[in-house]
Amino acid sequence: MPQLSDFNEVRFPVDIAFGSSGGPERSTEIVTLGSGREKRNQRWMQSRRRYEAGYGVKDLDALQEVVAFYEAQRGPLIGFRFRDPLDWKSCAAGQTISADDQVLGEGDGTTTQFRLRKSYGHGQEAYSREIVKPHSGSVRIAVDGVALEIGTQIMVDDTTGLVDFQPDIVPAPGTLVTAGYAFDVPVRFASDQFTVNIAAFQAGDVPSIPLVEIRL
Repeated sequence: MPQLSDFNEVRFPVDIAFGSSGGPERSTEIVTLGSGREKRNQRWMQSRRRYEAGYGVKDLDALQEVVAFYEAQRGPLIGFRFRDPLDWKSCAAGQTISADDQVLGEGDGTTTQFRLRKSYGHGQEAYSREIVKPHSGSVRIAVDGVALEIGTQIMVDDTTGLVDFQPDIVPAPGTLVTAGYAFDVPVRFASDQFTVNIAAFQAGDVPSIPLVEIRL
């Protein structure tokens, strides 16, 4: 039997993903004191996304496509890419990706590697999310507003979200490294069982196809 990878760089059917529901979740520990005040503790530094992809399945052909995809990933065993229908690029939904969408960091004259990130909110309260599955060919990088050439001046790993600068163009101290990109979320199927009642489905019942984000 061939050795299986724990992640497959294949994307869940985008047309089905477009009709899915879901979003980020967090783990917050809340203790109510005798005074009625609360003590709240953030157990996860990074949010984790969950989706219900069943809402995107509109006909039997789509259902069979998902079943085949489920089997190919061995159910929850192998992770894969998923395009979040709400949040899949570095800019707002109605805007075009630009190299100055997101700040990756500040140059110091020696650092050659930066990770793709997306910020939510502003200032010190902003949440910085690591982006590990950019779309191939979508990444744009700039230093102090000057766009750089991907593949020659910069190398981008589409499987990790890491950006490597060539030695002769290392960002100088104080310069701002920015990026724009489209991206997927690494997920897996959340259940070992895939059950569908065809009669109920044809009558309008939505099959349950839960997905959960995984850490890589």
